[in-house]
Amino acid sequence: MDQGPSGAPGARDANSLPGCYRHPDRETGISCVRCERPICPECMVSASVGFQCPDCVRGGSGTGSSAVNAPRTIAGGTITADPRLLTKILLGINAAVFLAVLVLGDEFVAHLMLVGAFPPPEFGWEPVMGVAAGEWYRLITSVFAHQEFLHFASNMLLLWWLGGPLEAALGRVRYLALYLISGLAGGALTYVIAAPQQPSLGASGAVFGLMGATVVLMRRLNQDLRPVLVLVALNLVFTVLAPRIAWEAHVGGLVAGAITGYAMVHAPRGRRALIQWGTCGAVLVVVLVMIVVRTMALT
Repeated sequence: MDQGPSGAPGARDANSLPGCYRHPDRETGISCVRCERPICPECMVSASVGFQCPDCVRGGSGTGSSAVNAPRTIAGGTITADPRLLTKILLGINAAVFLAVLVLGDEFVAHLMLVGAFPPPEFGWEPVMGVAAGEWYRLITSVFAHQEFLHFASNMLLLWWLGGPLEAALGRVRYLALYLISGLAGGALTYVIAAPQQPSLGASGAVFGLMGATVVLMRRLNQDLRPVLVLVALNLVFTVLAPRIAWEAHVGGLVAGAITGYAMVHAPRGRRALIQWGTCGAVLVVVLVMIVVRTMALT
């Protein structure tokens, strides 16, 4: 929490943004259109014009039904008591799979990782395992599987840092769609570009999707983009320089996350659901076409 010279919690210098009235440690450039108090993404309730704080929403405007005036996030999702619940569940699933990999070993993880076709088709050996052999489930299971502790820890740390604010801003359903689509897109690009026998696994594609969506969300809220842009740049540099990194998953997840996130936070209120879910569907169609075309080339 920032602390000014006087020692009062939340005190800030003249050049910094104000802190949310409910979460003083979170800087924000958005204010409630009714009471003008600063509000962070977790506290924003979409209104016909701008955003309102939860207190003003609970006070009610005296018009309309309770369903119409129900608190909503910036993306139209439902505001929940625990805005990090789904992020915690995703962390738990990843942790459970990681522990299972440690206990059960290489034979177990071999059934989870993403691999196009092994042995490669030109070898002519049977049986062949991989996505090209009909094991499409690997595009999903690989998103939740990790084999090395550093890989697991870094992805989970980023998931916790980025996932909570995004879940609060988008709502659980939209946040889950963003996470899964980003992970699937990263796996699909890996499947298309990488060698058929090259294995890959990890939540990096989904996490990079969260990075892309975070950039879009912070720009939408007129917040300082420098911290998240530095984070994205450092991770991209690491992707290029570090050995044994499936850069395709990182790039595919980042692009899919940015596109999906843009639709989530910029869709006009009147056509919000159509644009949001239409964009999700369009990205999934592109991903599916990539997978089908690659499978046809390998079989």
